[in-house]
Amino acid sequence: MSLMPVPGRGPTLTLVKPIAPGPGNWVGAPSAAIDFGVSGLGGPAVALAYRERSVTARGAAVVIARWSGADTDEVVELARLDKDRFGAESLERPALIRTDSGQWRLFVSCATPNSKHWWIDVLQADSLAGLATAERHTVFPGDRRTAVKDPVVHRQAGRWQAWICCHPLDEPGAEDRMWTSYATSEDGWTWIDHGPVLRPTPGTWDARGTRLTAVLSDGTAYYDGRASAEENFSERTGLAHFDGSQLVASLDGPVAAVRYLDVLAMPDGSWRMFYEAPLADGSHELRTESVRG
Repeated sequence: MSLMPVPGRGPTLTLVKPIAPGPGNWVGAPSAAIDFGVSGLGGPAVALAYRERSVTARGAAVVIARWSGADTDEVVELARLDKDRFGAESLERPALIRTDSGQWRLFVSCATPNSKHWWIDVLQADSLAGLATAERHTVFPGDRRTAVKDPVVHRQAGRWQAWICCHPLDEPGAEDRMWTSYATSEDGWTWIDHGPVLRPTPGTWDARGTRLTAVLSDGTAYYDGRASAEENFSERTGLAHFDGSQLVASLDGPVAAVRYLDVLAMPDGSWRMFYEAPLADGSHELRTESVRG
């Protein structure tokens, strides 16, 4: 597959619309995984986890769903995890992954009530629907200095990898600043944090924040960037690559005006992208797009 998957190169399909028009009504922050063993249209179905938000209910729920693929917008909801289930003030981007044994794990970003702190819980179940009642475990607690959220989790060569968005809490009123840290694990439950791997670049379009959103098998990475606090919630997608031990920006600017991009390599040789796209009225919707290699 030689063509780099970037939003805007092909027809888009809206999968889930926001609850209502207007700023603050957002659906998206998706995480996608191929649901092998379940037939879709023209191939396997895709399992999705995404966040729902409204003006009256900040980060209200994470939805687990299945999309049958191809040109249909049919998304079947399988489970809904409300923020009260986690004792959280808000939920943000989840990470959905299937284990080698065929179980599903869901990593959930949880906001600590009455604070700027975030932590990450994980649930495991034999089925996607089973995540609704699965026991939760805290795997990335953060601390008084750092909020942690929006994980990207992979399994590669028998090892677990995670890229975690970190928000420093040392300066009141500036907690929107963000960078990406890297962690590894042998079992996906106990993690070793290796520190920051993708940092903002002063004086550029991503000077205020760099949140990794997807990593391809060749090491190409996608991230949400912004230059200022005023651009919070209006991040754009940039490209990065590994430079030895760190990720560095590949370009001087963003490649798409979307956020929380996830990318799947499909069995037919195409790339399938899922992302949160802003609408003219200020709301955000969940879209998908395919790129052929």
